Amino acid sequence: MGADQTFLDRLRNAGISPGDDEELRLQKSLLFFATGLISLASMVWLLIYWQLGPRFSSNLPFAVQLLLVGNLLVYLKTLNFNAFRVLQLSLFLFTPFVAQWSIGSFITASGISIWALLAPIGAVLFIGPRQSGAWFFAYVFLTTLSGVFDFYLADSLPLSGDKVSPQTAAFFFALNFAAVSTIVYLLLRYSDTEKHQAQARLQEAHRLLQVEQERSERLLLNVLPGPIAERLKNSSQTIADGFAEVSVMFADIVNFTRVAEGLTPQQVFTMLNKIFSSFDELAESYGLEKIKTIGDAYMVAAGLNDARSDCAEALADMALEMCALLHDDFSINEMRLELRIGIGTGPVVAGVVGKKKFIYDLWGDTVNIASRVTSEGVPGMVQVDERSYRRLRDRFDFREPQTIYLKGKGNMVVHRLIGRRSATTVDA
Repeated sequence: MGADQTFLDRLRNAGISPGDDEELRLQKSLLFFATGLISLASMVWLLIYWQLGPRFSSNLPFAVQLLLVGNLLVYLKTLNFNAFRVLQLSLFLFTPFVAQWSIGSFITASGISIWALLAPIGAVLFIGPRQSGAWFFAYVFLTTLSGVFDFYLADSLPLSGDKVSPQTAAFFFALNFAAVSTIVYLLLRYSDTEKHQAQARLQEAHRLLQVEQERSERLLLNVLPGPIAERLKNSSQTIADGFAEVSVMFADIVNFTRVAEGLTPQQVFTMLNKIFSSFDELAESYGLEKIKTIGDAYMVAAGLNDARSDCAEALADMALEMCALLHDDFSINEMRLELRIGIGTGPVVAGVVGKKKFIYDLWGDTVNIASRVTSEGVPGMVQVDERSYRRLRDRFDFREPQTIYLKGKGNMVVHRLIGRRSATTVDA
């Protein structure tokens, strides 16, 4: 039963295999279509001849049916399409001439050899224009040969027992040419329809591919900065860049571990997702580069791949707005959490580490300073190092400088940011 089912599937799908490309699928469908039309026509023509008077032998049409169907069955068993189309085209080419010669001359057979034109036309559709030349040459040769035989041998041929009247011959002349023209038209129309459907499928596949590519691009840009993502796509080399002046900010949630102890994992995730998503929106609005989140800490950098001169100012503005957001918006900060924020400025190395699950990260003393300034900060305040202060002091107000001890660095002067100065104060 499994073999029968496979055979029926092959017949229903015109012998098309899953690995066939669109062009080969079209060639197979067209050849099956043409085989069906010619098989039907060979029997219909014999019946019409009988109805109009001439009683030609049914041996040739019956043999054509057996050969066409037999070749089709062999193909469905072997799936050797090259052999199948060569044999079918050979039958298309030779059997009309054999039928014409068995009836008599070109006139008495009503030009039935015109059916052989389906062989070179079929070769164009089933094999390709370049390989169809030999089939057309064979058709022209057989047509010329038939004409030569009719011209030189017609008078010496014995009269056929089944004489065809001029009216019947004329009728079948018109019928043969009309039928062949119809089949050619149907094949060309079917081919064009299938090509348009294949093109539509290709366009749809291309559209879906573009959608997936855009999703992949967005996903990659959510992981990496745009210029870094482009370099990673175009090169397999290690990405590591040095920057002389970058401002780095860490934001750390105060007492997060204690708060999280009384929450379920889902509640912890929901709380962090709300807060960090709002921070993401701020980073995007200020044109800053979010680097990563580390547990309850949020890391942002200014001055990476950016020629702006006010990057540090944008980072300070974002830090102030982050504090204000948690202080004022309890729909985001339901637990009334506070932040410690620290900013450090100086040289860093930025790059992508590893080949799997990669992340764009920063290294250097500046990163360490920013992290430690944050951990030693005051809840609800933005604390910056001396280098950041020098970049911000003309446009921002600060509290009195403080000297704190940083692990591994010793005593360091830090400045606590109050807010941006008014325009009039800056002008003064």
